[in-house]
Amino acid sequence: MEQASITAFWLALVFTALAVLFYGGYAFGVRLVLHRLATNGSGGFTVATFERLPAWFGRLGTLAVWAAIAFLAASLFARWRATGYAPWANMWEYTVAFAGAIMLFHAIFERWHSQRTLGAFVTPVALALLATSAAFFPSGVQPLVPALQSRGILAAHVGIMILSYSALSVSFGASLMYILQGGMRNRFSRLPRSGLLDEIAYKSVIVGFPLLTLGIALGAYWGSRAWGRYWGWDPKETSILISWLIYAGYLHIRGLRGWTGMRSVAILLVGYASILFSYFGVNLFVAGLHSYAGV
Repeated sequence: MEQASITAFWLALVFTALAVLFYGGYAFGVRLVLHRLATNGSGGFTVATFERLPAWFGRLGTLAVWAAIAFLAASLFARWRATGYAPWANMWEYTVAFAGAIMLFHAIFERWHSQRTLGAFVTPVALALLATSAAFFPSGVQPLVPALQSRGILAAHVGIMILSYSALSVSFGASLMYILQGGMRNRFSRLPRSGLLDEIAYKSVIVGFPLLTLGIALGAYWGSRAWGRYWGWDPKETSILISWLIYAGYLHIRGLRGWTGMRSVAILLVGYASILFSYFGVNLFVAGLHSYAGV
């Protein structure tokens, strides 16, 4: 089952790369089209124009996303069968699950808002995670350290944190699109209007923030069982609390102060940067009780 998990992972990486290419082509690609124009005389002339790539590029991107989701789910399931515990106990497993959940949330928001161009900004994040996992994180099955053998609460805590990070990844992609659109200037007609992008970013935080809150609460409960305290200002705990405060601040100023546009986008970008720091920086470079990177 371990080899089946690795094979499914590589297939997922290929389909994720295809999704990035198809979505990128759908959002930004052009093709040269020759038009034969007739004149009043016997002859005519040819005009060359650049036109947007056909809509089926976007549909292929969606199909590639669902194929990648299926292979990532198969990889994680096979890993679970091979190890006997939830497949997010080290950086390779966690990163694969993170990428898969990003793809799933993207697919949900794409269908929710009928905006395939969102994939040109969200799926590259998943591809970067998978490529990082393949390049730097060992995929071999390793025994769990004692603190990670509390499977019930721990599996729920880590799994919900993955879901929260992944939902917030959609807000990151929508924020990048908002900046590219130049805010209310709406520079590119093929991209969603800035108002819709702001709404997508907000809805993804509405989904991700409660999950982040629940994940932190479950982590505190698990900490009381594993280490005898609910909160100890471990580097991981501190960094994720900062992330929570940033997103809480975003919801506060949007709901009570009516902040939208570039100011709220800036907060979302800072928030997602703090998520990535908590995920990579703390896990890999800062020693603490959460240092179970497996690298």
